Amino acid sequence: MHVTHLAVMSPSRLWLFGVAMHHARLNSLLGPLFWGIIATLITACITASAAQLRANDARTITPIKHVIIIIGENRSFDHIFAAYKARPGQSVRNLLSQGIIKEDGTPGPNFSKATQYQAQVTSTYEIAPSHKQAYTTLPPAMTDGAPQNPSDQSGPPFRSPSAAEFNTGILPEDRHLLLRGATGLPENSVDTRIPNANSLPNGPYQITPGIQYSAYAADPVHRFFQMWQQMDCSIHHTTSDNPSGCLNDLFPWVEVSVGHGSNGKPQPPGFDDRTTGEGSVAMGFYNVNNGDAAFLKQLADTYTMSDNYHQAFVGGTGPNHIMLGAGDTIWYSDGSGKAAIPPRNQIENPNPQAGTNNYYIQDGYFGGAYVACADVTRPGVAAIADYLNSLPNKPKSNCDPAHYYLVNNYLPGYLGDGTVNKETSFAVPPAPLPTIGDALLRKNISFRYYGEGWNAYVNDPNSDLYCKICNFLQYTPSIMTNALLRREHIKDIGDLYDDIQSNALPAVSFIHANRLNDGHPSTSRLDIFEAFARKIVIEVLSQPALWADTAIFITFDESGGYWDSGYIQPIDFFGDGPRVPLLVVSPFAKGGRVVHSYADHVSILKFIEKNWILPPISKRSRDNLPNPVTAESDPYIPINGPAIGDLIDMFEF
Repeated sequence: MHVTHLAVMSPSRLWLFGVAMHHARLNSLLGPLFWGIIATLITACITASAAQLRANDARTITPIKHVIIIIGENRSFDHIFAAYKARPGQSVRNLLSQGIIKEDGTPGPNFSKATQYQAQVTSTYEIAPSHKQAYTTLPPAMTDGAPQNPSDQSGPPFRSPSAAEFNTGILPEDRHLLLRGATGLPENSVDTRIPNANSLPNGPYQITPGIQYSAYAADPVHRFFQMWQQMDCSIHHTTSDNPSGCLNDLFPWVEVSVGHGSNGKPQPPGFDDRTTGEGSVAMGFYNVNNGDAAFLKQLADTYTMSDNYHQAFVGGTGPNHIMLGAGDTIWYSDGSGKAAIPPRNQIENPNPQAGTNNYYIQDGYFGGAYVACADVTRPGVAAIADYLNSLPNKPKSNCDPAHYYLVNNYLPGYLGDGTVNKETSFAVPPAPLPTIGDALLRKNISFRYYGEGWNAYVNDPNSDLYCKICNFLQYTPSIMTNALLRREHIKDIGDLYDDIQSNALPAVSFIHANRLNDGHPSTSRLDIFEAFARKIVIEVLSQPALWADTAIFITFDESGGYWDSGYIQPIDFFGDGPRVPLLVVSPFAKGGRVVHSYADHVSILKFIEKNWILPPISKRSRDNLPNPVTAESDPYIPINGPAIGDLIDMFEF
């Protein structure tokens, strides 16, 4: 056994190995017989959780035999790569290349291209308000729920090093990251770490050095109806270089007018631009020229990056993870596979409350989440449906009659032990939504979902580190109701390291960090997610045979509500949304290339399907869409849309 493998063993396996070694000292006279027993124990340790490699794993059309997808949380492309300068011979579309900012992050000659507006919506929900006015200065930058002080109980950040030692998802030398970064400011207050927080120019602003890269910051709103408004899409806005007519010019206004939602409660008295606790957080960006996001920049410089990759679902984490695994979205069922009507207080109503400007009637993390989007008489539906129908290519809504689709974050229908989640009404009842897991099983190809904190969650569903809404397998019965499949295909992060070291990594691996490591604003940080991803990359690089046929996709589930300047293609009622980063780390994706073809999360499914010769997941799923065709004058905009790429052009074989 390699020492490196011992280092990543789970505590139970280390205990077993230690017991065996203790008996070795007591029974040294057993000689060869003893060492035969030890060899058996070691083999059992390695293979107990090793992925069951399958017959068709190596039957691919490319040299790629292993695909690893690492999913971070809530960062847009411009939020990280706004000032990135492409390698010689390459180009990138970001704030710097468009002249919106300069290399040092200050406003550039085309700063006005990013102008943000405030609007008036007082009667019926609109995605492109007709009455809007440019801000003179942006609403103040706020702290939202970013942690004020270190704590060893509710952290992060933690007060003492011992409180961070449990975190094995990052290297030991990186655990100090969990000990820093508190704001020192009250929640939902003006973030005075930014010197001009109360007088920000109307456009994007650099977060650092006011808020250090290693510090926690606020979390912008990232919900369905809010993001449709932020994108401000209308046929009346279309131009030759923006045929979707999405202007992306209402981001701060939506933050301050409704924020994370009402949960059906009346608007608070004295409501103003500070009440939601966000202000203009959405307009903040980091600067890779000043050392921010150094690891992600290094990967972009060395391997391949897309500057036209998008969140597949407008809004938040849960629906985007479902789309990433299924190419589709889930709907409310009776628990037995039939469409049903959800409780009234869980149905979205984004019409403004009487006497308010855009403060939704029913919306929030413990309120509205479902939409019967085939029925244009339902609140909020007509605004999106009319926009889609107004476009020349008339994208289909992909909404079936009498189905209430999940559009915001709710818990999945199954707990970790495979039982139906009946502990809360805010869980999506199981529905028979096919996933990429089902497709891989049918073709006899191995796969695993590695969710950091899974083991603790299985033992205690109230465990708060594992991301309960991120595992697309937990929403649907095919794997969750089969104990053998569940134990084989859903694992913790320690099992990932074991599989890498023991040459047992499955053909397809989905990986999500716990809430401390996932990069989510307010509860995590981008530098911590970089540390999480870096450990996985180092582990793979340490195994030359594995590295030789592997592609590591590093992306983010959604933009998190951060502003982005990229083109958005309307695909159906549910998306697409703004750009998010996508980096491909592979021996076949080197050179600092930047690829411009249009893609979203379902493009990863298309790559898997193409590589292993799989059909689309279902007749409804987005992996049926064609690859983009573009004009020579603009590689970013599909002229045959809706269309999404299969990411083959990210590689050079």
